[in-house]
Amino acid sequence: MGIEIIFKIAGIGIITAVVNQILKYMNKDEIATLVTLTGVILVLIMVLNMITDLFSQVKSLFSLY
Repeated sequence: MGIEIIFKIAGIGIITAVVNQILKYMNKDEIATLVTLTGVILVLIMVLNMITDLFSQVKSLFSLY
């Protein structure tokens, strides 16, 4: 779970930015905003999953119940 997560987040960011710029060029600002929001939500879900795994590892490390 090292560098590949950084590449996934960067990939989502690049794809979101490209689609956002294309939609803004086509005067679809509302949809561009929704695409950006969707990208942010995807990254937040990934980060929350990583934080959940971190807490479970800390819990098992200290044998907490």
